[in-house]
Amino acid sequence: MSSPPRKAKRPRARVQRIGKRRIIAEGLEAHGWSDFYYDAMTVRWPWFLGALAVAFVAFNVLFALVYLLGDEPVANARPGSFADLFFFSVETTSTVGYGDMHPQTLFGHVVATVENFVGLVSMAMMTGVVFARFSRPRARIMFARNPVICLHEGLPTLAIRIANARNSFISEATAKIWSIGPTESEEGRRRVSFDPMKLRKSENPTFTLTWTLYHPIDVDSRLHGLSVNDLAASEMNFVLSISGLDETSAQMVRARIIYTAQDIRPNHEFVDVFSVDGEGVRHVDYARLHDVRPTREPAIGA
Repeated sequence: MSSPPRKAKRPRARVQRIGKRRIIAEGLEAHGWSDFYYDAMTVRWPWFLGALAVAFVAFNVLFALVYLLGDEPVANARPGSFADLFFFSVETTSTVGYGDMHPQTLFGHVVATVENFVGLVSMAMMTGVVFARFSRPRARIMFARNPVICLHEGLPTLAIRIANARNSFISEATAKIWSIGPTESEEGRRRVSFDPMKLRKSENPTFTLTWTLYHPIDVDSRLHGLSVNDLAASEMNFVLSISGLDETSAQMVRARIIYTAQDIRPNHEFVDVFSVDGEGVRHVDYARLHDVRPTREPAIGA
């Protein structure tokens, strides 16, 4: 009697978010341990530390079970005591070696040697990943929740305001923005197009406090000719990336945000975040970074 056919493995699916749109990617092969470093760098800290604790306990439980196979391999350990062998394994792995317990047979010495080697390699890997997570440079850049379209230098302009939330300078900061949206080729094929959008000033020698980026909506812009209603129905997304040298850490830092067309506030402008008090001291209020107000003169029609 022939055995029933084996079921094919179901392809793995992954949820990807671009802006506020949710896309399910299917047909991906599971990489497992080949993506260990990536998973370790991207998982949240509670999960990361919890996984390390579970792995540490499981490692020592495994070697405690191996020690149980021997005939009293560890001196001063109670015969058949799993707890004593577990804690001896912990002392061996961590190279503490209190001296109360030690291998006393050839079997015990061989297992302890193997455990030392595996433990040193594992500890080195864990230390490297923990250090990589702590030392990874992160930019604390705040992005305004909503870009605006207003008149600037006489042209309808897409404006995005950002701020450096750290008390440090980002030297040679560079801003780039792309539009991502569906287009159709001359042959009628539908595809997703990535188009760079020019900025009036895309570089900042010393980025601190706030920075407003301006994209003129001229004939070369993908926003040219769109009305308020067109924007509301558009499937376009806008990717803004900032990079520069953090002078405090002397490392490159990067930040990115994705806006949808529906995030844009046409015919609005940003509220000024700067003010001057009675003594002539200039203040900046980061709490107003996201505040916008309607413009007196519309930049685009309904």
